[in-house]
Amino acid sequence: MLVVITGASKGLGFAMAKQFAKQGNNLLLCARGETALYQALALLQQEYPDQSIKAMPVDMSQKEAVVAFAAWCLKQGTPDILINNAGTFIPGSVSNEPEGSLEQMLNTNLFSAYHLTRALLPAMKQKASGHIFNICSIASLQAYPNGGSYSISKYALLGFSKNLREELKPTGIKVTAVMPGAAFTDSWSGSGVSEARIMEAADIATMVYAATLLSPQAVVEDIILRPQLGDL
Repeated sequence: MLVVITGASKGLGFAMAKQFAKQGNNLLLCARGETALYQALALLQQEYPDQSIKAMPVDMSQKEAVVAFAAWCLKQGTPDILINNAGTFIPGSVSNEPEGSLEQMLNTNLFSAYHLTRALLPAMKQKASGHIFNICSIASLQAYPNGGSYSISKYALLGFSKNLREELKPTGIKVTAVMPGAAFTDSWSGSGVSEARIMEAADIATMVYAATLLSPQAVVEDIILRPQLGDL
């Protein structure tokens, strides 16, 4: 299968790339940071030499860049799986967060998924199969202190997922919203939070991959994962 993953240079995106490559899939990856992306690409190519793994640096907050990435993907083939994982987090409250926070996070956390999905859907519809994963957040379900516009953008991504699921029911294309709680990635380094307290990035990757194994007539609509001891 051909798997497209955004925000794939580290964290959940890289964990999902490893999971799908390990299972024999070909990958098309993107991330904003060129150096980190190509480092991740080299690691994956070294570990999984039998798979076709390609990458393109993309600022997913820019519509023109997203459309160009979609065109590049379609030149490689029609995606079987699309994982909209690109995202950014700016802490703060609605009343005092930096000016432009909402616009910045909507562009990256919502519009990136919207524009990429729209660009790839015609080919996926023609194939009458596929699976779209939108990596939302526990913040899509419950507001929390200092969540501000991040939570707003993730609520919106969940709304996009639900509408897309309803729209694509007759097409053979599945849609799954993924709402993970805290998982240990580079962003948690130096935070003082123990790795044993929160999930591993591989936990999310395992569940996303598992959702692709069902029969064509079954879909996991929502995946909610939390640390065993609960949210922080």
